[in-house]
Amino acid sequence: QVQLVESGGGLVQAGGSLRLSCAASGRTFSRYAVGWFRQAPGKEREFVAAIGSIAASTIYGDSVKGRFTISRDNAKNTGSLQMNNLTPEDTAVYYCAAREGAGYYSPTRYDYWGQGTQVTVSS
Repeated sequence: QVQLVESGGGLVQAGGSLRLSCAASGRTFSRYAVGWFRQAPGKEREFVAAIGSIAASTIYGDSVKGRFTISRDNAKNTGSLQMNNLTPEDTAVYYCAAREGAGYYSPTRYDYWGQGTQVTVSS
């Protein structure tokens, strides 16, 4: 079992930045890929970014490429999502998720989820 807790959300103006963190507890964190997803009201859950386990390969959703950066610190059991040049379209609840092995685009491939953190970008 892996427990995930997100933090770092909040209100920011367009063009600003936020850094989300995902603290993991439980089994060996380095075995797990970490994914970030977001869900805005009335919309489906959208893939944002993922980072693999030990190899730490990364993938990004098209809407965030070049603006968001995913990273991890296995020594601290944390994953992070640096979000730059935010726009109102980035407003959503952001979730981190974990699965063993490689990261995937589909949320159905992830076994563990955090409770989410709200990000609101004002225009």
